[in-house]
Amino acid sequence: MELKHRSVLLEPTVSALIAPAFKARRWSVPDTTFAPKDGVFVDATFGRGGHSRYLLQFLSPKARLIVFDKDPAAIAYAQALSAEDTRVTVVHAGFAQIAERLAVLGVDQVDGVMMDLGVSSPQLDDADRGFSFMRNGPLDMRMDNSTGPTAAEWLATADLDDIKEVIADYGEERFAFQIAKAITSRRESSPLRTTHDLAELVASTVRTREKNHHPATRTFQAIRIFLNRELQELTDALPSILSLLKTGGRLAVISFHSLEDRIVKQFITGAANPAMQYARLPIAEKDLPSAWLESLGRVLPSAEEIEHNVRARSAVLRVAQRTAAPLASGWQQQLAAAIDYSAVAGAHSKRGGRR
Repeated sequence: MELKHRSVLLEPTVSALIAPAFKARRWSVPDTTFAPKDGVFVDATFGRGGHSRYLLQFLSPKARLIVFDKDPAAIAYAQALSAEDTRVTVVHAGFAQIAERLAVLGVDQVDGVMMDLGVSSPQLDDADRGFSFMRNGPLDMRMDNSTGPTAAEWLATADLDDIKEVIADYGEERFAFQIAKAITSRRESSPLRTTHDLAELVASTVRTREKNHHPATRTFQAIRIFLNRELQELTDALPSILSLLKTGGRLAVISFHSLEDRIVKQFITGAANPAMQYARLPIAEKDLPSAWLESLGRVLPSAEEIEHNVRARSAVLRVAQRTAAPLASGWQQQLAAAIDYSAVAGAHSKRGGRR
């Protein structure tokens, strides 16, 4: 079955990547007055290729577009596009591996990177992927469903405290303990095998209702983020992307929930002002690190886009441009010191390797 997919913030994302005069606060319509762009561009989350196909319209015949995705189904779409357009190179990997995979391809600098975070519409709409409580299917939730434990397998073995912390930290769910207790009690008699099994259990446990939200929304989000190491991979990938961007190169990131957006915002802020950690120290201005990124602001979906695509309602596009400041020795530590990821999600660092 062909699943319909509508790319979120399509035009502003591509404009952010390649339009010379792009500024988020003034963005209203695509700037297409420039000549076709040369260079190397990366779509770090290909999905069904909406952003990539649109970007290709503005790239020159000499340009190159390298697309990444974990999802085997997305890779099949990407390979079909590559067969149509020789400018496209396909990499079956997550964006956390962006630097090492590009190195294998002989690429050490890029002109732009775009990222569309989270789960895609086709993944949500395909019951067999197990991402949505709205469609009954196997409780899977893996972005790459060829490797790693499924949600059902993890829930069958994780202890109560681990389940509670994942749901609380990644789902920001205030009933995390009650939900975790219900899960561990239920599995003693009957394992959770399907999305409806989990959704109905959570709905029977959570006594309050958020307007326009199913009671299981936060729990499904939390388990998906944890299983796929989404926040950890994002925090690993962003410094790698910074090191790859040429002077004037752009980063455009679309996020859909607060944890992702805070990470992206803090990263851009930290890279745009790495000297802020030394604000109270007696250090001469000439010895302070210069900005490595310039923030170009954020774009939110229009009312018209939300009307046509309800999944766009929580989207935020943040854009930054690489400055000419060199990445001197120790820049990773300076950047890490300028960013307080601990305020984003307490669990994502301590649980990064636990599966």
